Amino acid sequence: MMQQTVIPQLRMTDATVSVPFYQQLGFTIDWEHRFAPDMPLFVQIRREGQLLFLTEHAGDCEPGGAVYFHVPDVDALHAAFVAAGAAVFRAPADVPWGGREMMVVDPDHNRLRFATQGE
Repeated sequence: MMQQTVIPQLRMTDATVSVPFYQQLGFTIDWEHRFAPDMPLFVQIRREGQLLFLTEHAGDCEPGGAVYFHVPDVDALHAAFVAAGAAVFRAPADVPWGGREMMVVDPDHNRLRFATQGE
């Protein structure tokens, strides 16, 4: 697998809600940072080698972003998400540009699209 060279950053408004949501999707926390105990949280999470930054800092970015993940088997991933109790906004479906995609929406309305490319 090619090394990831860009890390998307998504805004979260409440880490106590957002971080557990991502953990339910199978993301793990690599590290987290606050400048002081009462400051916003910045966290790096990872799922199967794919990294994301989540930030509570209002100046970093706005809620409502989007990230596109290439995964080996979107249907198997969908089954894993459902088994974990995660809400899937749009179940896997064939797309006109080839392959299959599904979409999950996080508590801050960031859209996470998971896709398996067609042959």
